[in-house]
Amino acid sequence: MTQQTYPAGEDAKVWFITGASSGFGLRLTESALARGDFVIATARTLSKLNAALQQSSVRLHRMQLDVTDGEDVLEAKLEEAAQVWGRIDVCVNNAGNGIAGLIEECGSKKLKDQFRTNVFGLLDVTTAVLPQMRKQRSGTIVMFSSRTMWKPEVPGANLYAQSKASVNALGETLAVEVAQFGIKVLIVLPGAFRTNISNGQVYQGNKIPDYDRMRNGIEAMGGRIRGNQPGDPAKAVEIVVDVVRGEGVAQGKEWPLYLPLGPDAETAFRGKSQTITKIVDEWGDVIRSTNFDPI
Repeated sequence: MTQQTYPAGEDAKVWFITGASSGFGLRLTESALARGDFVIATARTLSKLNAALQQSSVRLHRMQLDVTDGEDVLEAKLEEAAQVWGRIDVCVNNAGNGIAGLIEECGSKKLKDQFRTNVFGLLDVTTAVLPQMRKQRSGTIVMFSSRTMWKPEVPGANLYAQSKASVNALGETLAVEVAQFGIKVLIVLPGAFRTNISNGQVYQGNKIPDYDRMRNGIEAMGGRIRGNQPGDPAKAVEIVVDVVRGEGVAQGKEWPLYLPLGPDAETAFRGKSQTITKIVDEWGDVIRSTNFDPI
């Protein structure tokens, strides 16, 4: 591949974005380009990406990429991507899916399916881009999680919540490990936004009659919510780009490891914090009573 010209000295970043054919990924691509940045936009199906991103720009490079293809394939893809403009400043792990279903009916098989994209795919992309960022001694890893992991008690959402809880744990530890290389991690936790992360369908492959009423209720609720989510993806991605670039709403603020987006995300975060604080306050004397007695 012939390396394209990167404008040295300009305050432009090179973004690598997964899942760029729709939702947050598409909006992020458009926002980064509008700021004058360079984007390597990827999607599992190149024809869908081309249909969604019809604009022509010398700062846009399209690439086919399936995050579930495995480490070896993704390492080669990221090496190819790094050659486009000689660097990757921002890696956005946006590709993901949502499997709705009840725990007993789904079992570990569907959970593995959920983790294959949302966790293992994300991890493989991240470890594939890190050698380039370590070489640069700079970079930003953006991980799209969800406020659902702060509210996993919602029936039908647990598989998705488990995958996003894993993303959070991964992001927290990675942030500590790569800070020495000048690399930052940003965990984005959107609430209910109008994207196509879930089609509102509940897994039907292993129906247990005792759950019929609950399953039908979950599916009905999903149908009512779909297309009526209050969150505007265009507003959300502008905030993400502001944070990554250190401008706009992020100017003068400390780097946030977590970036909740949406009033419902704030409510879920505060609710979880209050629940944990209440338990620690009430059970503090018991919690602290487990060390060996002093000699």
